[in-house]
Amino acid sequence: MIYVLRLLHILSGAFWYGTVIFSVRFLAPSLREAGAAAGPVLAQLNRRKMSAAIMGAAFVNVASGVWLIFVASGGAPAAWMRSGMGRTLGIGAGLAILALIVGMITSAPTMHRLGQIGAAIAKRGGTPTSEEAAEIARLQKRLAMGTALVAILLTLAVSAMAVGRYVS
Repeated sequence: MIYVLRLLHILSGAFWYGTVIFSVRFLAPSLREAGAAAGPVLAQLNRRKMSAAIMGAAFVNVASGVWLIFVASGGAPAAWMRSGMGRTLGIGAGLAILALIVGMITSAPTMHRLGQIGAAIAKRGGTPTSEEAAEIARLQKRLAMGTALVAILLTLAVSAMAVGRYVS
């Protein structure tokens, strides 16, 4: 069972972290630069359920991580969390849970709304209205800030996971 949990935890974490870093470094700046032309791309990402895939990976990662902590602690997580390894992994877990919450509150709904606006503009076959353009700019700023915060939290969480086993 521990092998399955570790596999789920590592694969979902790699997908979650990699997607967030890609989004912060490449996707969001490119969409921002494209302006209204980003609408059809966002609509496609929504159709392909990108936000749902990221959130799904995040949930699998957090759930398998919590289960792994329980297994690794021998069913006594309170005592295990007092060890250096337990504390470090616990901090990483807390940061990952916080990243999940931030993503649920900011990134996923913002991405969904941007896709809706883009789809409406594409369906009309025109350019965005001034109200739509203002909302797109506001939403893109919110998405960039939320995703950047998630990226920072996940970078810290991944770092804690990477060194946790070696902390005494």
